[in-house]
Amino acid sequence: MHAANLVAAIKEQKPNAQFRGWGGDWMKKEGVIIVKHYKELAYMGFWEVFTHLPVIFKNLAFCKKDMDDFQPDAVIFVDYPGFNLRIAPHAKNKGYRTIHYISPQVWAWKKGRVKKIKQYIDDMMVILPFEQDFYAQYDYPVHYVGHPTLDVMAKFDPEGDEVKGFRQKYKLDERPIVALLPGSRQQEIKTMLPQMVKVIARFPQYQFLISKVKWQPEALYRSIAGKALLIEEDTYPLLQNSRAAIVTSGTASLETALLGVPQVVGYRGSWISYFIALQLVKGINYISLANLILDKQIFNELIQADVTPDRLEKELDVLLHNATKRKEMQCDYAQLRKILGDGGASHAAAKVVLKK
Repeated sequence: MHAANLVAAIKEQKPNAQFRGWGGDWMKKEGVIIVKHYKELAYMGFWEVFTHLPVIFKNLAFCKKDMDDFQPDAVIFVDYPGFNLRIAPHAKNKGYRTIHYISPQVWAWKKGRVKKIKQYIDDMMVILPFEQDFYAQYDYPVHYVGHPTLDVMAKFDPEGDEVKGFRQKYKLDERPIVALLPGSRQQEIKTMLPQMVKVIARFPQYQFLISKVKWQPEALYRSIAGKALLIEEDTYPLLQNSRAAIVTSGTASLETALLGVPQVVGYRGSWISYFIALQLVKGINYISLANLILDKQIFNELIQADVTPDRLEKELDVLLHNATKRKEMQCDYAQLRKILGDGGASHAAAKVVLKK
């Protein structure tokens, strides 16, 4: 969605701009010719990437050829650094202007990538406040444009009809709601959702709703969660009506924080990937964006073996019933919103793209 918003912002300033790329349905709606859907590239974790190397190498070769056939004025890399930074040298050597939107997390691991970024990326746009200072250490000026999630959330009305009519729409009873956000990738759903749903029976006085992403099959969720109620395309109204949430680490945890919902965050991947990450990630205390931005543990993070029904039950009980903890979390959320500002990332990024 962030890439689609950037395209829309560019087209506002340059209506005749043509786009061709790799992305999803949101980009297609903005008139981008989609060469490959990003679902074909959504591999997370070292082991998962390793097992898909033949497909990845084939996609790399295809991307380079397709780029040369299109002959773009500029190539905008959005996220996916493992793939994009292997394409960047080709694009730069061909004389295309290279722009990277949403910096790789080089401040967490693979700092050696900064050298490659300086060599092959003409303009780097960062979305976290501390990233500008990080790159300054390497004498590489970047553009801080703000976090694009704020632009997405600006379209949501917390007092709107979709919020007020949420319970009636899904025929819910009056029990307080707990939201379960298991992630958007299949491997996340397969590892996190089984742990989440085991908590449901332990809180009969609450009703649990699972946020489903549109592009994942319902059968995937049903095979894990049975007849539990799935909420598709209504994540924000769900959160706005929830007393607490259990969230898989990612953008969803930041959205949950910005909506003011008390949460516990978890992440569980393959043990091989986790072991490799432990060796590579240095000097980082948190995995969640909200905690990283404030450099403070606003909410607890459960990783790997800690993601169990017992731990989730314990954390959720605090979120639901400890008034002091809930108040502290809300204060931290307010500070987070203040730091991130009012949004406008997409338009700021568009100005960078069109500056030359």
